[in-house]
Amino acid sequence: MFNKDSLEFGLAPSSIRELFEYGKLRKKQIGEDNVFDFSIGNPIINPPKEFNDKLKELLDKDNIHSYTSAIGDEIARNSVVESIKNKYGVSLDKDLVFLICGSASGLSISIKSLSESDDDEFIVFSPYFPDYKVFVRNAGSKMIEVNTDEYMMPDLVDLDKKINEHTKAIIINSPNNPSGVVYDEKMIQSISQLLMNKEKKYNHPIYIISDEPYRELIYDNIKYPFLTKYYNNVIITYSLSKVLSLPGERIGYLIVSPNAEYKYELFNAFKGSARMLGYINAPSLFQHSLSFALNMSVNIDEYNENRNILYNSLKEIGYDCIYPSGAFYMLIKSPIADYDKFYDLAIKHEILIVPTKTFGKAGYFRIAYCVKKEQIINSIPQFKKLFKESKEC
Repeated sequence: MFNKDSLEFGLAPSSIRELFEYGKLRKKQIGEDNVFDFSIGNPIINPPKEFNDKLKELLDKDNIHSYTSAIGDEIARNSVVESIKNKYGVSLDKDLVFLICGSASGLSISIKSLSESDDDEFIVFSPYFPDYKVFVRNAGSKMIEVNTDEYMMPDLVDLDKKINEHTKAIIINSPNNPSGVVYDEKMIQSISQLLMNKEKKYNHPIYIISDEPYRELIYDNIKYPFLTKYYNNVIITYSLSKVLSLPGERIGYLIVSPNAEYKYELFNAFKGSARMLGYINAPSLFQHSLSFALNMSVNIDEYNENRNILYNSLKEIGYDCIYPSGAFYMLIKSPIADYDKFYDLAIKHEILIVPTKTFGKAGYFRIAYCVKKEQIINSIPQFKKLFKESKEC
């Protein structure tokens, strides 16, 4: 009667969203200050005031709500090209820029465009954003998981084993959700060289789909290695949701590298996939905002302070934490083998953290620290109690 996959995913809602809704309920029941909700990556920092002011100016213009070209307004696409050239010294082609309804639509469009048969494979590094599985399955292809090491960095030996003649692309997400790790230049170079060797072996392009919604959220003076500098067959999907604190506005862009094989055919496939998936026109108002938004940023010092307080405090308590150099997520390892029991105890102490089983890496929990600093500080005694009680089990 109904689409089997749609029904399955509908009956198994996102664990993040489910926990977030539970947190809202508990706050109503016992008060906001008594619930330590680290479930969802909802930025606490407001967009720059200048952004809101310029957005109001846009609203006074004629035809601001009209349809744009299907691939996006030309001036906005030019703004994307200019922004990337100024930030990273990389030249792109505005005719290979597609404006999208957030990064999720960019991933869906990319995967759909590359999928030709049910034998096609898309590689992800575990842990990964859970909806990658949804996007790949919707395209009728297979998702292949590659291991990461103890620091959540890609296992290149396992990657080498998993690539075969059916591999269409690998998805890279750095800074990473859920771990917060950032792949450095050496890692990007290693992955790129491995893929170039595999392309020669199998005589077809293997694309990197670079999922970059946290690209500007990097700490410790680390420079982001822009993918097109290292590899030709690159697709970039980007969103302003996190980096400019606009998660509810769903605006971003999808780019094909000008050095990619079959670049124009791939871009035309983007247009067709967008039609088939219903992503016909990114919000017009926010397309026009790109002309100024791409030159703005939020001050991430607050996230950095939260990260340092949380990481140092949890390490002092005894938790095994993965050090995050980017995004606003941190992973902690369950102190006990029974991580389901640990999750239940966390809920008992009103600590809402997301188990990473659905991220493809059981035994860890994601903390979204894009919250008020007071919540971080006030949660530490509860984390102490949780650790002590879990060890007594």
